[in-house]
Parts: sequence; structure tokens; C-alpha cells
Amino acid sequence: MEQKPIGEVLHYYDHLGVAVVKFNREVRVGEKVHFRGAHTDFVQTISSIQYEHQNIESAKKGQDVGVKVDERVREGDEVFEA
Repeated sequence: MEQKPIGEVLHYYDHLGVAVVKFNREVRVGEKVHFRGAHTDFVQTISSIQYEHQNIESAKKGQDVGVKVDERVREGDEVFEA
């Protein structure tokens, strides 16, 4: 069965290694996610989520948040449960 994405990358800040992600459900620090796109395919545990430059423990559904990423991601990449 095909997984449904739980979020989408809206922007990537290369110099910070941070992706702006809009999630369609609550996502918490410590959760494993899978970033996937045309040139992207890796799994990582979320170590940091920020909203308006403040660290938060979880992103609410529909919230645009900054997520520290281990590898480069691209706009339009999808995020799945890992």
C-alpha cells in the first residue's frame, strides 16, 4: 500500500541545513521521518523543530515549521512516516 505523505518541504536554507516543512498532522521531536523526492531519499529522526525562531516540541497540523535536516532537501519533496 502506498504511504500518504505527512508533510511537504516548502523551502530549504542550505547555509543552516534547515527545511521549512508544512505538516498535515502533528509531528513531534524524536519522531522518525522519511524525506523523499526526485533527488532526495533519506530517513532521519527529528532532532529540532522551530516555529518563529523558537524551539518547540511538536508541530501542529498545518503549521509551517523549521526542521533541522541531515541532508539537502528540495522544495516539493514529500515527508513520510518512517
